[in-house]
Amino acid sequence: MRSDWILDVLTDLKTFARANELLALAEQLDDTAIVAMAEIASLKERQHGPRHDNEYAVGNHIGGFGAS
Repeated sequence: MRSDWILDVLTDLKTFARANELLALAEQLDDTAIVAMAEIASLKERQHGPRHDNEYAVGNHIGGFGAS
């Protein structure tokens, strides 16, 4: 699933906000883009699993420090 399109939309909104002197909105859209990038990365990791040595891991790691 391609979800990077949302970053293009946020960029367009930010460009509009800056062009119309909506500076607080433009700054908020910068923050929103950072959140979107983190969410997209997290989604991709959940879909493909964590990578180790250029291969996708299979299964789940259970235990270790901080495990509940």
